Amino acid sequence: MDTFAELPVLYAYLALAFTLLLTVFSRRRLSIRRDEFKATLLYFGFFFLLLFALPTAALLVADRAAPDFLRDVGLRVGNWRLGLALVAAAAPLAWLATLVGGRDRGLSEFYPLARSACRGGRRLARYETAYFFLYYLPWEFAFRGLLFFPLVATVGLLPALAVQTMLSTLYHIGHPDTEIAASLAAGFLFGLVAYHTRSILYTTAIHALFGIATDVASCLRRRRMKS
Repeated sequence: MDTFAELPVLYAYLALAFTLLLTVFSRRRLSIRRDEFKATLLYFGFFFLLLFALPTAALLVADRAAPDFLRDVGLRVGNWRLGLALVAAAAPLAWLATLVGGRDRGLSEFYPLARSACRGGRRLARYETAYFFLYYLPWEFAFRGLLFFPLVATVGLLPALAVQTMLSTLYHIGHPDTEIAASLAAGFLFGLVAYHTRSILYTTAIHALFGIATDVASCLRRRRMKS
């Protein structure tokens, strides 16, 4: 597959997908006729469909060399020793960040996206599993994979980091201010992790660690407030 010849079509599709996720398939729109838990899970489903399943399937159908392209944009094990070391190092940092962020009322009230996910351990586990596979994986595939890796080869590392960070930060508009600021730093850091491991698997794990820890901490805080 000619990686760079496909980029205009690929990026045009991503622009359409993000627009749909912010409008027609937004969580707010889906919540109009559904309870927040079902609406949020459905939103995750559309996120996975539009940012992972459809582009992956289209690439595989369009070109026999698509598997090589998908590996080039991070769907591979890559440098697993470095990747696993970074994930292990991120785990305690994620929990420490939630302890500090737990004092941020905005974050505590915003997460989980479906507040009713806090109603029981099994419900929360089901929610977080969907969060990981249907949201964080396609998020990293889109931003750190499809957007980032091809740009590194065409414009260089720093401009590629800046572009994917800018776009991923903009997608956080409407979230708490502290999260928007954190997403700016995370965009560069996660981009570097993807670049040095040559994979999006480890950024997915690290990103999810911080997000899931935030959800759990918010649920625990609400439980303490009720007791």
